[in-house]
Amino acid sequence: MKIGLPTKAASILAAVLIACAALPAYAQAGSLPSAYPDVPPDHYAAQAIGSLKQQGIVDDAEADGGFHPDEAVTRGDAAVWLASALHAAKPKALNGFADVPAASPYAEAVNALKELNIVQGDGGNYEPDAPLTREQMASLLVRAFKLNDNGIQMWLKDEAEIGPAHHADVVKLKQHAVTEQLTFMPKEKVTRAQLVLFLYRTLTQKEELSQGGVSLEELLQLPDKIQLRLSPDGTMLAYLHPWENRMNLYIQKVGENEGIRLTSAKVDNIQSIYWVTDHVLVYGIDSGGSENTHIHAIQVDGTNDRDLTPFKNVKSNLLDVWPAKDESKYELLLTMNRRDPKAMDVVRVNLMTGEPTMYVQNPGNVELWTIDNWGEVRAALAQDGETTSLLYREDDGKEFEKIATFAKDDTFIPIMFTADNKQLYAASSVGRDKQALVRYDPVAKKEAEVIYANEDADVNDLIYSYKKKAVLAVSYETEAKQTAFLDPELKVKAQKIDEQLHTTHWGFVGSLDKDLVLLYTDSDKSYGSYYLWDQRSDKIDKIADIAPHIKEDRMADMKPISFQSRDGLTIHGYLTLPKGVVANKLPVIVNPHGGPWARDSWGFNMEVQLLASQGYAVLQLNYRGSDGYGKAFLHAGDKQWGAAMQNDITDGVNWLVQRGIADPKRVGIYGASYGGYATLAGMAFTPDVYAAGVDVVGPSSLLTFLHTVPPYWENGRQQMYAQVGDPVKDRKLLEAASPLLHADQIKAPLMIVQGANDPRVNKAESEQMVAALRKLDVDVPYMLKADEGHGYQKLENERDFYEALIHFLNQHVKNKTE
Repeated sequence: MKIGLPTKAASILAAVLIACAALPAYAQAGSLPSAYPDVPPDHYAAQAIGSLKQQGIVDDAEADGGFHPDEAVTRGDAAVWLASALHAAKPKALNGFADVPAASPYAEAVNALKELNIVQGDGGNYEPDAPLTREQMASLLVRAFKLNDNGIQMWLKDEAEIGPAHHADVVKLKQHAVTEQLTFMPKEKVTRAQLVLFLYRTLTQKEELSQGGVSLEELLQLPDKIQLRLSPDGTMLAYLHPWENRMNLYIQKVGENEGIRLTSAKVDNIQSIYWVTDHVLVYGIDSGGSENTHIHAIQVDGTNDRDLTPFKNVKSNLLDVWPAKDESKYELLLTMNRRDPKAMDVVRVNLMTGEPTMYVQNPGNVELWTIDNWGEVRAALAQDGETTSLLYREDDGKEFEKIATFAKDDTFIPIMFTADNKQLYAASSVGRDKQALVRYDPVAKKEAEVIYANEDADVNDLIYSYKKKAVLAVSYETEAKQTAFLDPELKVKAQKIDEQLHTTHWGFVGSLDKDLVLLYTDSDKSYGSYYLWDQRSDKIDKIADIAPHIKEDRMADMKPISFQSRDGLTIHGYLTLPKGVVANKLPVIVNPHGGPWARDSWGFNMEVQLLASQGYAVLQLNYRGSDGYGKAFLHAGDKQWGAAMQNDITDGVNWLVQRGIADPKRVGIYGASYGGYATLAGMAFTPDVYAAGVDVVGPSSLLTFLHTVPPYWENGRQQMYAQVGDPVKDRKLLEAASPLLHADQIKAPLMIVQGANDPRVNKAESEQMVAALRKLDVDVPYMLKADEGHGYQKLENERDFYEALIHFLNQHVKNKTE
């Protein structure tokens, strides 16, 4: 999203001069000594002209040694400069155009460009002495540097005046921010200074993608092996690995390094994998970011790949597996909204045939089903307006009974049944601020025991042993993920694992009841690695680095921080500083997390490392309303979108400025989902704080957002109203917090990014914001991808986005000038 361009021009000439003067700051700041006597240091293109002369791309124009910056550039000179910039090889022939003889000073350059399919001429002529027009310049640059259509929807007031042969190229030139003009004036002549400036911008943008010793391509490269899963018999590993730029399912034998590909997904990435038996796996995949996941089963030899949920616009998730003596009789328990888009039923699906059988029909308000240790659905969590209820039955033959109701601020999440199937383990904040792991008695209808509670954070997971019939450990998260070991034997083993792995940042994958157990490590400077731990010998062998191309010594440190908000709350977060740079008046990107009922965590974050490599300090904040810090902190964010939640983010910026870390004039904000909303809110409600913003799939109007949530969120509508606002009762509050209704307050450049298939934040949220700003004569780069949903998953789309993100932020934040 961009803002702040001129809304009117006194004349066509004035518009040209203004547009050319509004160049990226990297082309203004720190000008080289004047390269030509007729190009003063304060000339709008002085930096570009000096740089290209220094590189030998441009040379003296006339015998007087001047550059003649304001003269129209000829097509011949344009060819010479472009061929030099491309380091084009000498052409095979010099007879490509009738009006460019071999003796012409333009012959080599023009013919080299023709052989590269950059120039084509007209009727066999090139017209080297003719002035270059702006639309012709666009085609030259786009073809020379292979600028693609990156999905940014462009707005040009004089679009109808662009010739058909050049239209797509003019659009691409603007998509890549080589020009930002609303009026392009395609038939106007290009001056020598203007062409050098545009050529310099294009060259510099390519160089921008590899700064700080870390390239965008390096960070974008797909992981080598992720989601490793050990087969039930411990002899095989399943994992996801790239093929045709998509993550596909592979298997390999334990002890070997090379795997065998089982799937051939070329359109969408496989998202999840699970071993059913030693011979069958299931995997989940959706279409175009729709989140309507299909569950497939496949044999370990790659045969019989079958879609078990071949239903259009149906969301499915794996809940459990019902084994049988005969593998053909195995059934999967899936949650599925096939019967009613708003309700997730539990359906039994035959593993081989895909034949579905209704097992438990959702009464319409159940949002979570819990199975016992025999795979029977015995408990459920139902949404009753702002409150939730626990449903329970003794066995399949009984009806569900409501046994408890929890207040709107309380959390009670059933996790699993105890080994005897009589009681429930649950995460509960009932009667306390932080979620504790408790044992709940559904017959007595009360909490039986507090197994573990932490005074600083909510519990978020447990490690259970069916052999010992006990909880072995509980995890929670403060500055980083932590594990509280309740089993003395496992605690001793964990200490030995710490020593062998030389880190405390590791975890288990799968059951600890087997001799062979997968381990993983993580870090703030790499995706981590997988290991195989033999409990019998206490031996640990590395299996794979998740992304071996990531070099830890070039990555930046992510440090935990905290500060007091203006009303006295402690706000936690993380600060990542560019590697090797003094923390003094740095450009900053504030990166609020999505959710908002989620949190940022310590660990490797590709986006953070990318921004740090570009010279930015990156601030991530767990503002009020974030998960993990207890219910008081969570609900302190209720109905505070754009208000106290946004103040926490602003206070974080002020905290950095007061410490001298941030340059207050070079602070940008970029986020996705709720983070996209926070970006829009920051730009509209605190317009003097941010130099620029990038909103990815963020709601622009809380009123329209609440009317377009996906159907399977319907159960939680009243709870959402309690936390965001009721469209009827709180209409004025929601209007006040909707950036769309305050678009006229936005001052700084803004970019908007959206997936067309987003089920959570409808694309209309982005498009109505773009339309509102364009009505104000404000240009808004709007990237829309037709094959994506709530965020981008496909490598080619991610590349387009991150290239645009870097160019946009560098232009308007890092290299901003007064």
